[in-house]
Amino acid sequence: MDYTLESGVDPLREAINSSLTQFVDRENEYLNSIGSELAPVATALKNFLIDSGKRFRPLFAAAGFVGSGGLLDQASINAVASIELVHVCALIHDDVMDGSATRRGAPAIHKLFEKLHQEQSLSGSRTQFGVATAILLGDLALVWASKALHESGVNSQSLLRALPLYDEMRVELMAGQYLDVYEQALASESIERSLKVARFKSGKYSIERPLHFGAALSSGSNLAAYTGYGIPLGEAFQLRDDLLGVFGDPAQTGKPAGDDLREGKRTVLIAAALERCSAEEKLRVNTLLGKPDLSFSEVEELRSIITSSGAVDFVEEMISTMTSKSLAALETGTITSDAKAFLVHMAAVATKRSS
Repeated sequence: MDYTLESGVDPLREAINSSLTQFVDRENEYLNSIGSELAPVATALKNFLIDSGKRFRPLFAAAGFVGSGGLLDQASINAVASIELVHVCALIHDDVMDGSATRRGAPAIHKLFEKLHQEQSLSGSRTQFGVATAILLGDLALVWASKALHESGVNSQSLLRALPLYDEMRVELMAGQYLDVYEQALASESIERSLKVARFKSGKYSIERPLHFGAALSSGSNLAAYTGYGIPLGEAFQLRDDLLGVFGDPAQTGKPAGDDLREGKRTVLIAAALERCSAEEKLRVNTLLGKPDLSFSEVEELRSIITSSGAVDFVEEMISTMTSKSLAALETGTITSDAKAFLVHMAAVATKRSS
């Protein structure tokens, strides 16, 4: 069966979800054959993967594939779907590093297994058990990502072209995650440094590298054009995420209000606020930022300081400028017309979202 970009995002996302479901069901049969103790692992990973997720990265990879002359069939759908498992690894580990209790409105994986430890009256620390299990599940998702790609059915020539980019994407993701941890420990107040974190932690692996990966599975063309589109849009995507992390509606984001403030995220938004607010307000921000038990009134106080400083308007302007720059890059290279139209739509989806 062939798939097209003209049919829109939803049918393509449905095809990606179907591919992921079939893959994880096969893998979970093997996990369950090892021992019944692994049944909760199999269930948790499947639920985490399938229950929600916008599939941004596989969608961008599909656009990169078609835009470079590829025709989407089941094998290429399977290949681009594999990127979602890299994302699952990043999310599970990210929740551990940030100490987040929830993800998409449900308990984070480490919290889910803390509860299992308690319910089964296991010995030792339930917190340590939850963290250890989440690390292993994240690692398993990363292994599955490679397995899904190798078993996708794409020809060996395409696979050999794509693998270096696939590896580079994963290296950059891990580098970005470390930069994020380091900047929090450094208590960075630099917009430039925070933007670098945004670029590597999310921007490159969310948009640019999936586009490159898709192109490599096809003809390998348009890499420069995809970089011109992907880097600024990826940064704008992360900046929107930073705004939602402070001002987002918990019903939409699946996270408690102001969760990024409790985690002490050193984002462009925070750096811009610190650069613009008074000395007294700056002291207050640095005192409250990263406080795990931050109250709702303290969240509101920080929101007020950030807004009145002009940082929100500054970040919104950055998002607008970056998006315009991204769209202009679509006129370079030889990207097919259907992929261009799809990428224009995806730019709006990525930067104007509420979750």
